Amino acid sequence: MTTAEAGTGTQPFTIDGQLCFALHSASRAMTACYRQGLDALGLTYSQYAVMLVLWQYEAVSMGFLCEQLHLDSGTLSPLLKRLEKQGRVTRRRRPEDERTLEIACTEEGRELYDRARLVQRDVERATGMSAPELADLRGRLDELAERLRAATTLQEQRAAGA
Repeated sequence: MTTAEAGTGTQPFTIDGQLCFALHSASRAMTACYRQGLDALGLTYSQYAVMLVLWQYEAVSMGFLCEQLHLDSGTLSPLLKRLEKQGRVTRRRRPEDERTLEIACTEEGRELYDRARLVQRDVERATGMSAPELADLRGRLDELAERLRAATTLQEQRAAGA
């Protein structure tokens, strides 16, 4: 039996047969496609993701931002500090609840919006996919991510109970 035949899944146990690698490769290619346009805005891809949330909601709690981006506060904090230093966001404790850190878009941050939309448009064109195709793929990937998060949570609960 070859190594490729040893897998118990339905896909070949090779690098080309791994969904995780195809997703990883596509993610890296997508991020690289964004890089040139975002560099011109002085944003990393992770900072762009933060700004997308702030452009949509204007100001959010750290907890909400973590939920939206599926990241923890330890990962977001240094990124937010850099955006604040650039004058694109503010971070402050909410007066009504000192425990809650609020992240808000500044005027300078809002000024990036139109230019960032052009970057997104260029990347969408680079995919060669129509708007409905992009929406379908995004929906399917969102569903996959949710199923995988649920499976991970279940595994963690089982491990904690064992």
